[in-house]
Parts: sequence; C-alpha cells; structure tokens
Amino acid sequence: MRRVKRALPLVAAVLALGVPLSGCGNESGARGGDDVSAGASSGVGSGRQEEQGQEKEKEKGKDQEMDMQEAAERADAMLDAVLKGIDPDVRWAHGPTTTRACGVTRRRAVMTVVSPERRQTFLDRAETFWRKNDYRIKAVNKDDKFPAVYAVTRSGFGVSVSFRGKGQAFLEADTPCVKESKVAAPASEPNGPAYEGVYPLPRPDVRSDFWSGEGEGE
Repeated sequence: MRRVKRALPLVAAVLALGVPLSGCGNESGARGGDDVSAGASSGVGSGRQEEQGQEKEKEKGKDQEMDMQEAAERADAMLDAVLKGIDPDVRWAHGPTTTRACGVTRRRAVMTVVSPERRQTFLDRAETFWRKNDYRIKAVNKDDKFPAVYAVTRSGFGVSVSFRGKGQAFLEADTPCVKESKVAAPASEPNGPAYEGVYPLPRPDVRSDFWSGEGEGE
C-alpha cells in the first residue's frame, strides 16, 4: 500500500507537467502524417500548375519571337489557302490592312457576285476547309442576309468569312499579339484588278455560272 501511495504523486506530477501519454503521441503522429500527405498533394498540384504556366509562357514566347511582318505574311497564306479551298474559284481583291498595338488584320474582298441562294454553300466550303486543316470553328452566324463563319488556329490566328452590304463576301485574318515591326503590303497577287489606292472597293461585278446562279448548290 505504501508503494501505491508513492506512485500516485508521480502520476499527478507527470500530468501536471503536461507530458503527453502514448495515445496522444500516436494521435499527434497521425495528424503529422496527414499534414505531410496534404503537403505532398499540394506540392504535386503546385508542380502541375507550374508546368502549365511554363507551357503557356513557351507558347507566348513563340508569338513574341514573330514580328508583325511575319505574322502578316502568315495571315496572307491562310487567306490564300482558304480561297483556293473554295471551288469553283472566285475573283478577289485585297482589302485594307490595319495594325493594332501588337497585331495585324489582313482583308480580302470577293468581287464575284454570290447569290443569296449560294451564300451558305460558300460559307460551308470555307468551314469544311478549316475543319480539315485543324482549325477550330469558333462561331457560325446563320443570318439570312449577313451570314458568317469564324475560326481560330492553335497559334491564335483568327479567320472569318462574312457577307455584308449588297451580299459581298469578305475574308479577314487577325494575328495574335506579336513583336512590333513595320508591315509591308501583301505580296499575293489578286486574280483580278488590284484596285490599288481605291477605297472603298467596288461592289461585286463578276458573274459566275455557279456562284451567281439561283437555287441551292453543292
């Protein structure tokens, strides 16, 4: 009995000093383990976000390595390509080039008369060409008078075909933000009158057995 009486003060002293018992130590260790797991998971998430950020910076860097003249030339090539993809071919002329703080817009005006019945076919052929060449179709306007289709490339170029006043078709290509530089006139030769220095351009005046005809065509 004397030994039990002596042990009781020792237990009381240990509890008073706040020394954790073995059970509390295990609980604390489990919590510590949870903290480490959460930290590791957070680290993985942060690593993925960092990798994604680096990839975006690389893509941005690619655009920044291109200057406005090079971007304009690529836009010209894109417009050349879609016009060749529209069959039967149409007469076209260069529209005005405009520049922004770090980008360029190239334009083409279609000088072939496209009848209201053929306008959707015209847009469909442009859209089909873009889809086959891995463009992403951004929007389609099915308006009866002013239909349009808009697409974008992986590198950030935007292109469109739209019908405006008097049923004239216009093509545009917008570049992403690139290094500032001087921009020369397009090098592509139009397949009809150049209309240099003429603005606004004339309305369509070239007749086509197909595009100017009545009735829907494929």
